[in-house]
Amino acid sequence: MKLIYPVIIIPTGENDYFVRIPDMDIATQGNSIENAIDMARDAICLTAVDMQEDGKPLPAASDISAVTSEEKRAIITLVDADVTAYKRMLDKRAVRKNVTIPSWLNEAAEAQHINFSAVLQSALMEQLNINL
Repeated sequence: MKLIYPVIIIPTGENDYFVRIPDMDIATQGNSIENAIDMARDAICLTAVDMQEDGKPLPAASDISAVTSEEKRAIITLVDADVTAYKRMLDKRAVRKNVTIPSWLNEAAEAQHINFSAVLQSALMEQLNINL
C-alpha cells in the first residue's frame, strides 16, 4: 500500500529541519531537506503500521493546497510512503531455503567452515543492490 501525505518542513537552524505531518498529527526532524523527507517517509510508514496493527483506519490525505504554515520559510510538499515495502523490511524472521550446489563445492566450503546462510544473504543483497 502506497500513501502520499502533505508535509511541512521548517528550517530551524543550520542542518536542522522540523517536519510535521498534519494528517497523522506526528512530527520528526532531519539534518538536510533530503533527510527530512526520508524521516517523514519513515514516520508515515511507522505510524501507518502501528495504526493497522491497532485496527485503526488511516487518515485521509489532505489536499496539498489546503495545508498552510505560519512559518514563512516553511516548505510544503508531498511525501510518498510504501507501507508494504516498509513492513517487509521490518520482517526479520528467517525463511528456510533449499539450494543445490555441486558436491565438490559443498566439501570445500565445509572444510573452510563457511556459513552458507551468511554467504547466500550477502550474495543476494549484492545482486539486488541492497545496502543495510
